[in-house]
Amino acid sequence: MNRCPWGVSTPDYIEYHDTEWGVELHGDVALFERMCLESFQSGLAWITILRKRENFRRAFAGFEPSVVAEYDQTDFDRLMADAGIVRNRAKINAAIHNARLVAELDGGLDELLWSFAPEHHVRPATMADVPAVTPESKAMAKELKRRGFVFLGPTTCYALMQATGMVDDHIATCFRATTPAPTA
Repeated sequence: MNRCPWGVSTPDYIEYHDTEWGVELHGDVALFERMCLESFQSGLAWITILRKRENFRRAFAGFEPSVVAEYDQTDFDRLMADAGIVRNRAKINAAIHNARLVAELDGGLDELLWSFAPEHHVRPATMADVPAVTPESKAMAKELKRRGFVFLGPTTCYALMQATGMVDDHIATCFRATTPAPTA
């Protein structure tokens, strides 16, 4: 079975590639989780985050924004001591801070994030054609920053868009590709 090259290196990646990555995802809790995990991934390999995901879910109350928004210093200290997650002060603070903003959003996180999904997206023919950022991810990052969100630049936003199915970046030969590959 043909897969995107990144999705074949470990059983964890195979499972993630085959069942989750690029699948349309909705709901404020689910999208807040992905937003946080993509932020925690910054500077690290995704496999690190993927393997710690269940620990993150426990540590962050299932990524329920209204619960995480209420985290205080005791919760922060607990998170910093939790070897099951990435213990990065700035990233933990960002998750708590961003939860507070999500909890206050008019229309919800789902509506906000999906408003940046492109109407048309050309699926890449090869891995070399997969961008790191797009005009949409730049616009998403700019709007999130304007609203006070932190640790969500254009590259992280594009990774979020890929992971949640806002764009289909499965390459042409991948069995998961859902749209026709571009023709020359």
